[in-house]
Amino acid sequence: MDQLPVFLDLRGRRVVVIGGGEVAARKVRMLQRAAADVLVVAPELHAELAEEASHGRIQHRAGFFNATDLDAAWLVVAATGDAEVNRAVSKAAAERRIFVNAVDDSAACSLLMPAIVDRSPLVMAVGTGGGAPVLARRTRARLEALFPQSLGVLAAAATRWRERARSVLPDTDRRRRFWDRFYSGASALPVTAEALDRHIERALDAAAAAARTGVEDLRGEVWLIGAGPGDPDLLTLRALQLLQECDVVLYDRLVSDEVLERVRRDAERVFVGKEYGSHRATQTHIHELMLEHARLGRRVARLKGGDPMVFARGGEELAVLAAAGIPVTVVPGVTAALGAAASAGIPLTHRGVSQAVTFVTAMGEAAAALDWRALAAPLQTAVFYMGVTQLPQIIAQLRAHGAPGGRAAAIVESATLPGERLITGTLDDIVERSVEAQVRAPALLIVGDVVLQAAGAPQHQPLESRTGEQEAE
Repeated sequence: MDQLPVFLDLRGRRVVVIGGGEVAARKVRMLQRAAADVLVVAPELHAELAEEASHGRIQHRAGFFNATDLDAAWLVVAATGDAEVNRAVSKAAAERRIFVNAVDDSAACSLLMPAIVDRSPLVMAVGTGGGAPVLARRTRARLEALFPQSLGVLAAAATRWRERARSVLPDTDRRRRFWDRFYSGASALPVTAEALDRHIERALDAAAAAARTGVEDLRGEVWLIGAGPGDPDLLTLRALQLLQECDVVLYDRLVSDEVLERVRRDAERVFVGKEYGSHRATQTHIHELMLEHARLGRRVARLKGGDPMVFARGGEELAVLAAAGIPVTVVPGVTAALGAAASAGIPLTHRGVSQAVTFVTAMGEAAAALDWRALAAPLQTAVFYMGVTQLPQIIAQLRAHGAPGGRAAAIVESATLPGERLITGTLDDIVERSVEAQVRAPALLIVGDVVLQAAGAPQHQPLESRTGEQEAE
């Protein structure tokens, strides 16, 4: 180890920054976050630094570096962009036994500034001894993705409750297990201090009761997670974090293999997919599985294609879990309509073409109750989920309720995946085109002249626009 990584308490302590440019401004921002007393020495200041000085948030001495500027300093940063000046600052600091950071000159440094992941009071620093700063920044970026922003709130809460935990759980091993379990589900915990305090208080009471009675509360929790439209890179950060923490995952047919590759390697995988006309797993059975695993103390990821609360029966599952007293967290995902439209380059709304968008499922008896006249109206977009098997009936209903045969339509098959296909046409011919292309699920139907905006689509004035009905500028 060439350098000793340390954390400096600079609150109220003088730090001198030599240089007033953009690089110096970046260093000052970081020092201000550490509550340092900052003095900037430079003939002129970057606009950001000038603003800070005008409000008294930093001090400024206009002029060139003088060794006396280091009087009373605890730390010095040389950020002039002039190697000769930076070396002079380094020499003067060394003579006074003051640590110095010279930007982009590791040989002149007695202190190196690491790449920082700030989840205060939890702070992570990444350094390469000054030899590979780009690598340090890339490593920091990966850490930013892995550790949720809420970790800082968790660390602060744990600090507040540390003494209470010592009091109710005097046994060190039991207390360690309590905090280990607390942090293991960190990505699903409340993110406000008040809600987190209530959560810790309940958990400590339960742990203290278990210590007295010898009966452990094995109740686990369930995470309703949206897997997005298929591309694993469209998973939210929170979804990815929880998939690395779950003990068991119950996944649907629309969850791609690529997304499943992001699940923790040793997690149990249970397929609960359902297909139109052939339900391999009933909804009731899925409820039973979630409750069974949660009651065994497991962390259950209920992984659904798209968003768990959009045509995915997430509301039913949420109600069942709440009635059973099982803690549940909902993690939204990119719903299929948004993923398909974006991937195909179709704007779901567009000025002068569509001023509203409606997501619809036209499956089963519920289709008869839809407001087909509203769905057929001009200047809007309708997106039909699970519409491939009902395509002729959907088109017939739209035509019967006033939609013109020339209205544009598109089918997006396997959206965001390598096998994605876009089939475009009109209400008059989209069924025929679908048959010719042998479209298979999963696929979405998009109806509306926004389809004409897709890459490669013919660019002409949409039918509804010719009526003179335009969105206001």
